[in-house]
Amino acid sequence: MADPSSYRPSPGQIPDSPGVYKFRDEHRRVIYVGKAKNLRQRVANYFQDLAGLHPRTRSMVTTAASVEWTVVSTEVEALQLEYTWIKEFDPRFNVKYRDDKSYPYLAVTLNEEFPRVQVMRGAKKKGVRYFGPYGHAWAIRETVDLMLRVFPVRTCSAGVFKNAARTGRPCLLGYIDKCSAPCVGRVTPEEHRELAEDFCDFMAGRTGTYIRRLEKDMTQAAEEMEYERAARLRDDAEALRRAMEKSAVVLADATDADLIAVAEDELEAALQIFHVRGGRVRGQRGWVTDKVEAVDTAGLVEHALQQLYGEERGDAVPKEVLVPALPEDTEAVSQWLAERRGSQVSLRIPQRGDKKDLMATVQRNAQQALGLHKTKRASDLTTRSRALEEITEALGLDAVPLRIECYDISHLQGDDVVASMVVFEDGLARKSEYRRFQIKGFEGQDDVRSMHEVIGRRFKRYLQEKERTGEWEQARETAPALTGPAPTGPVPAPPPAAVSPADETEPREDDGRPKRFAYPPQLVVVDGGQPQVAAARRALDELGIDDIAVCGLAKRLEEVWLPEDDDPVVLPRSSEGLYLLQRVRDEAHRFAITYQRAKRAKRIRSSPLDDVAGLGETRKQALIKHFGSVKKLRQATIEEICEVPGIGRRTAESVAAALASAAPAAPAVNTATGEIMEEDDGGTS
Repeated sequence: MADPSSYRPSPGQIPDSPGVYKFRDEHRRVIYVGKAKNLRQRVANYFQDLAGLHPRTRSMVTTAASVEWTVVSTEVEALQLEYTWIKEFDPRFNVKYRDDKSYPYLAVTLNEEFPRVQVMRGAKKKGVRYFGPYGHAWAIRETVDLMLRVFPVRTCSAGVFKNAARTGRPCLLGYIDKCSAPCVGRVTPEEHRELAEDFCDFMAGRTGTYIRRLEKDMTQAAEEMEYERAARLRDDAEALRRAMEKSAVVLADATDADLIAVAEDELEAALQIFHVRGGRVRGQRGWVTDKVEAVDTAGLVEHALQQLYGEERGDAVPKEVLVPALPEDTEAVSQWLAERRGSQVSLRIPQRGDKKDLMATVQRNAQQALGLHKTKRASDLTTRSRALEEITEALGLDAVPLRIECYDISHLQGDDVVASMVVFEDGLARKSEYRRFQIKGFEGQDDVRSMHEVIGRRFKRYLQEKERTGEWEQARETAPALTGPAPTGPVPAPPPAAVSPADETEPREDDGRPKRFAYPPQLVVVDGGQPQVAAARRALDELGIDDIAVCGLAKRLEEVWLPEDDDPVVLPRSSEGLYLLQRVRDEAHRFAITYQRAKRAKRIRSSPLDDVAGLGETRKQALIKHFGSVKKLRQATIEEICEVPGIGRRTAESVAAALASAAPAAPAVNTATGEIMEEDDGGTS
């Protein structure tokens, strides 16, 4: 790990002009490329105290061994040079979007003497006009089949075309009038190119002109009593309408725009683009990327714009680009887009109307794409097996952790403190085993103490189950070399009053089914660093449990902490083991915060006045506004309650009776384990 001060340039060396800078590692490989309005200010930011840097930025500057820069005259030039260098050097610390699939395009090869319509994938070629991308190749073929009635452009391969020209016989499409057969000279190269350009104009959204022309010719043919020709023109117009209907109108003002949405978490981001031409969605595309640099939504958008339009020219860059967040230097990016298009480009956030509604649809697609990406990666059996093996090796475990339990603490400024326990078996979530806890041992905010309490409660219940079935005594006899303190006597069963009704209805031991906390994990993961890990280990040691491994995953640097170790275990970012631990940790956080929010919302919303028959929301608010609080309302007399406008004596008596009988609401809690019993114990969500 390099010391950034060893290659830090002196402030006088760095110009205060716009430019692009590169960080290189000890092998002279470019690992990061960035741009700046002021090189001196931007580069100096990388050489501040390491503790003040974002974790990913800190990793980059400690990997680098040198920095160099290139001065340019404008910020637009800096944007273009940054894109060029990212494409050339492929730096490991720059955000790079990768297609989540290979999207097919409808392509017209205008660079050939006889342009051809075909399906194309992969990198775009110069001189080829592209439309799309489409979700499926068959969707392109359906559209082309409809349009060949009106625009009989060549669709055959070079080999078929040459063979037809050699034999003087066109292919089947030539015989059924779905190809103008330039191979046998039915049309001249100029006439065929005109057909191809008309095809492109129609696909680009200029549809009304051709349909109106066909309808006019149809009417004229009918007036001249050329009914067969009129019928053929009618069918041609209908074919074009069906081709148009395959993409629904989403923007009534025939807008040409690209809509970009981003869904992200701490580690990855998914990007979705809808290509709207002539008010219709002509294509959709999605990317997924690892967030390997410290970047926000605006930065993700800027990188996306560079990669989307870096190789495009002319109409391929739309008049409007709608984004969820504007890049840091919006003016320079807009100017760069305008130069590529050759005319003004509007880069903005939609605020209202149909465009905002469509942006919400694109955003939902991005969220689904991110979720699908994570699900696919997590559900792959080979990947999960490799992840478990990597965890076993990294943590030095004796066996593969087939059952992993993760715990997280959630609260809002010390109020409504709760905890979650999530379970992963064989690398997959086992939601029926999830549990929720309410911290009852103390008041206030103390994540370390809360973690100790939750781990203690959970595994005390585990020992109670073993004691009840006799497994604990067998374990002590067969394993005399316990390193932790063993219990000095039988673990007392919880008092009957602390057992919830759910416990009483559980299957009895003679049916062979395990009780609620009977399964022990091979690995306990806690959300946090050294303090939380130490608290969890201490709780297990106090119960005499030494055969369960403990580790913690700290959010900030994604480091894995082990008890008694001063240094963390750092897994590679590409490690499937790290990814599984992150998934487990994130699921525990989601489960905890969902319950905490629901609990807080229920506490805020609940009121004894809710049980008063005939008392609506308006009169409840009038009572609270008049007295100031429920507590003061409870102390009021019936006569005082009657003074509130709209409250009669009978209603006042009902209110007083309800408040007198109401007790402070509290959820049912198993005091032995802290488990919430007010809802279904499965706790799935």
